[in-house]
Amino acid sequence: MKKFVFASVMALASISLVSAPTLRAQDSDQITIKDPAEFNAYQMATTQIDPKAKAAGLETFLNTYPQSVVKSAVLDLLVDTYQQIAAQAKDAQSVADANDHTLSAASRLLQVDPNNMKAIYITVVIKKAQCQKTSDAQTCDDAGVMAQKGLATPKPAKTSDADWKKQTDATKPIFHSVIALDDIVSKKDIKAGIAEYTQELMLFAPEDTTRGPGLVDTLNIAEAYVKETPPDAVNAVWFYARALNFAPASYQAVIGKKLEYWYKKYHGGLDGLDDLKVQAAKTVFPSNFVLKPAPTPAERIHDLLANTPDLKTLALADKETILALGSKEDADRLWALMKDQATPVPGVVIEATASVIKVAVTSDAKEAKVPDFIVNLKTPLAEKSIPASGFEFGLAAKGQAELDGTYDSYTQVPATATTAQSAQIVLREGTIIPAKKVVPVHKPTPAHKPAAH
Repeated sequence: MKKFVFASVMALASISLVSAPTLRAQDSDQITIKDPAEFNAYQMATTQIDPKAKAAGLETFLNTYPQSVVKSAVLDLLVDTYQQIAAQAKDAQSVADANDHTLSAASRLLQVDPNNMKAIYITVVIKKAQCQKTSDAQTCDDAGVMAQKGLATPKPAKTSDADWKKQTDATKPIFHSVIALDDIVSKKDIKAGIAEYTQELMLFAPEDTTRGPGLVDTLNIAEAYVKETPPDAVNAVWFYARALNFAPASYQAVIGKKLEYWYKKYHGGLDGLDDLKVQAAKTVFPSNFVLKPAPTPAERIHDLLANTPDLKTLALADKETILALGSKEDADRLWALMKDQATPVPGVVIEATASVIKVAVTSDAKEAKVPDFIVNLKTPLAEKSIPASGFEFGLAAKGQAELDGTYDSYTQVPATATTAQSAQIVLREGTIIPAKKVVPVHKPTPAHKPAAH
């Protein structure tokens, strides 16, 4: 499925989290550069107009004055400058290079200011984009670890409660989103990923889940639910429906197909789907939402038997399906009518000996090349008469070789990791009726009558 993104990495990272310190003359809280040469170098670097020139100047300043009192401020400004370069880049490689420089500056900023929320946030945003692009486990883990750090970062002493709330309101959703991505992509822990997406969506105002990252992760949580073992189709269809309600038109067909697939797979039909879409448009999380599952094969078989007056009229393949998937009560009811009855066994030979012929009758058995009927022959065959694997028996009435036998026993075979539940039916007193050559009937040619004169 094609991905859709409603906000670029740079747009997400542009939230103002930390303001770089400024230099003032006579303030007790000001940062003072005592060395005139260092001060001039600082002024020269920070006042450049061109972002690339500014980045080069700031890097030179840091190399020249690695212990400067304004090191944190310069690194903060350097992060912003590299982001600006990335935003102005004309090609993917230039963007990638600028992002790498941004990560380097953010990493250095965290070395001098370990709880710098701006550096943490920007690192998370860029690493998330890289994780989504490459699915590299280490990249995803790095993003997840940094996001966990962001959630645990304490409020700086000089930051007001109001400002800190603005910062955490802006950053916590993306942190949970990145941890969810790491859980699912790298750690393969789907349940943990779903829990993180849930926490993220709960942090958003409801209207913020109809656009941007909130909408993207509404779709992502739906995708996560279908990756569970077994898939949680009920929750998945809810979030697919909500995402569909607000997705751009160009993505609705893709999401709509997924919604219909999982809805029908679980429910058995599309009835009620429009009501679900209406419900999902009103609220983020399902409340009192109940989706009735489709009838089980055993339930459908029970209804079939209840509506079939004469079970003997059922096709052989249908009888086998009932014996394979029906409840024991229903299967035994049918078998009571079949046992000791003679029947033709039209199907493909899987294996044959002089005494036993194993045949695939149903389409599933033929496709899997496994026998579902075992016919024990009444009289052993001569070597030359043993049918080869792949030979197909039909009906003598249609001019085909016919394999007949008498129903003797049946066994329900449970499903495995590679095969569905089935029935193996054993017949006794098997015989083969050779194909008869069908001689076409020719009608006599009408006598020629002379033309009338």
